[in-house]
Amino acid sequence: MNLLSIAWKSVRQRLVSSTLTALSVALGVMLMVIVLVGFGAVKTAFNQRSIAYHLIIGAKGSDLQLVLSSVFRIEPPIDNLPYMYLEEIRNHPHVEVAIPLGFGDFTRPQDGAFPIVGTTNEYFLHEYTPGQFFQVEDQAGSRQMEGLYDAVIGSQVATTNHWKVGDTFTIVHANADSGKEHDEKFTVVSVLQQTGTPNDRSVFLNLEAIYILDGHQKPVDEVEKRLRDFYGTDPERLELALAQLNETRAKRRKGEETGDPEMGYGIDTPPAMKELTAIYIRMEDDSSVSKAFKLYNDINGTTRAMAVNPIQPIQRLMDGLVGNIEKGVIGLTGMIILVSGISIFVSIYNSMSDRRREIGIMRALGARRSTVFSIILAESSVLCVGGGVIGWLAGHAITIAAAPTFSKQFGLLVDGWAFSSYELVLFPVLLGLGALVGFLPAMAAYRTNVADALNS
Repeated sequence: MNLLSIAWKSVRQRLVSSTLTALSVALGVMLMVIVLVGFGAVKTAFNQRSIAYHLIIGAKGSDLQLVLSSVFRIEPPIDNLPYMYLEEIRNHPHVEVAIPLGFGDFTRPQDGAFPIVGTTNEYFLHEYTPGQFFQVEDQAGSRQMEGLYDAVIGSQVATTNHWKVGDTFTIVHANADSGKEHDEKFTVVSVLQQTGTPNDRSVFLNLEAIYILDGHQKPVDEVEKRLRDFYGTDPERLELALAQLNETRAKRRKGEETGDPEMGYGIDTPPAMKELTAIYIRMEDDSSVSKAFKLYNDINGTTRAMAVNPIQPIQRLMDGLVGNIEKGVIGLTGMIILVSGISIFVSIYNSMSDRRREIGIMRALGARRSTVFSIILAESSVLCVGGGVIGWLAGHAITIAAAPTFSKQFGLLVDGWAFSSYELVLFPVLLGLGALVGFLPAMAAYRTNVADALNS
């Protein structure tokens, strides 16, 4: 009979205490696996090159806030840019795609307070992450945003509100909790399949519809001041913008004279009166790093706008905050496993006095000291590794079972069988821990006097 068989029989003889000590290890390992899978899903959501664009352009400010607001939609926008700036970017010789985005509104609190994204149909024609394209749910009547009040919704929005193609909804202005509810009703024309990105919890509207909503247009004088500040070094473009503003002033004065409150506020609003929050940029080809870097420097070399590589600020966030939290939680679960190992040590060590006669008989039948020593080490290792296997399987089973809930509540795609590099060293560490906590009990068995043990 080999050492593991003997160790296993010894474990079975003390089934209750062995089970409790093994379960304490299993609990620690289970918690560690859940933490690793959970943080892995978060890091995947943030580090997946969450956006398949080379640059994001926005107002001057924090590069991290620009990415969090325009990509992850969890921060308020910094400020707006003139819509006319979009044409400048599109005319850049190396820019292939420039997609405008407008943020600020939300669905009603009772509808989940999901962020509103004003954009164009072009947004859905390109990758949302490298190699991944948007797909829509196979619902009858699905189509692109053709009408002014058409809407495309993410999978989490649809699941939370039970919305489908043809349903209508309203949105609130600026603040989901206290903002004014707009009168306009939007119609769902498509439901996106789950992507595991912030797109799942976003509502996409026609950008032109955003401009005509009540409260979305600033006074002409305020717009003029902003344009003068923005285009102060570009007199040609400023002159074009001022001409459009004067035309808008004239229309609004005429509206006041004729009693038409919509005059100068409708869908024919000129570009100079419009603003956008961010612009997604893709260069001519994926190898055009130098071109993207040149555009990055050209934009950031001015005081007008800011260009950001979306990967860099998120990497800083992950390394500086999320990574440290993950290490701290893993350290805490590691302490739980260590304490569990100590409980195994206490259990085996306390059982040695009851096993002295058993050890004496083994020695009298010819077992060497080293054999007895190895049996005790094997027993502690079986408890540690066995508990670890149970905890590892339980941890992954729980994450698999909880994955649909996480997906529904947080929009995270959780792969319950995803493996972390930490798991590769988990079982060697448990084996070492088993040997460590079993060393003193094994030494006690090693030093047992045969005569005294048989007389006990």
